[in-house]
Amino acid sequence: MSRGSLTLKSFKKEVEVDGRRHDVKVIGGGAELEEGGSGKLLLRIWITAEVDGVVREYKVTFSRHKTDNKAVGFAVARADVHCGKEADAERFSALIKALTGIKPKVYRRSDGTIELVCGRK
Repeated sequence: MSRGSLTLKSFKKEVEVDGRRHDVKVIGGGAELEEGGSGKLLLRIWITAEVDGVVREYKVTFSRHKTDNKAVGFAVARADVHCGKEADAERFSALIKALTGIKPKVYRRSDGTIELVCGRK
């Protein structure tokens, strides 16, 4: 079901993230609802995109906070992609900024995982 969604296929844009310019081209994508382990309803969005010549399928999972019911999306940078997880986090940030106009918050957890946090936009 569509709710004012952005047409992803053949979307192209050049964005600047942390002083570097990135070329973003979206190849495809989709979304699905599923029930998480705690019983909460999750929205999983996947986007196949080429960012700076690297093609990858990016996944963001949206859920709602228990306390204020605010929608928040989480994604994790992968280490098994071209140039490692730091470069993957930067490319993922560029993709999200190109689509929404807002750069996601990027956190490095104590276990070394790089997590991207997106708002409801």
